[in-house]
Amino acid sequence: MRAISIKNNKALTLKSHVTCTDNSGAKEVYIISVFKYHNKKRAIPKAGIGSMVNVVIKKGKPEMRGKIEKAVVVRTRQEYKRANGMRIKFEDNAVVLVDAEGLPKASEIKGCVAKEVGERYPNIAGMASVVV
Repeated sequence: MRAISIKNNKALTLKSHVTCTDNSGAKEVYIISVFKYHNKKRAIPKAGIGSMVNVVIKKGKPEMRGKIEKAVVVRTRQEYKRANGMRIKFEDNAVVLVDAEGLPKASEIKGCVAKEVGERYPNIAGMASVVV
């Protein structure tokens, strides 16, 4: 996994309810684990922009509800600082459902996506309408 250019933007913890910003059929998801997270014993895993997480679909199409899927965090409400000094924060926390290789499951991504997600997952940034 490629490193991203921002430091320490760990805004979402386990049990966070997040909106799904693609047209896969899921509306709201619940974070249950974070992939490739290493910290001290018994520390609560945290996820930030560009992190891959395991989610349970809470609201959406009936056939998708209750399923466990992988997702990538594309927006967070927590403000973070870029290397050039600019501070960025979004209106909501959002994820995009992906498969095991990191390719999006949906055909369209609604809303904007952080530039740092494009560094790690270029296919997600390519499908997004706006990259901030």
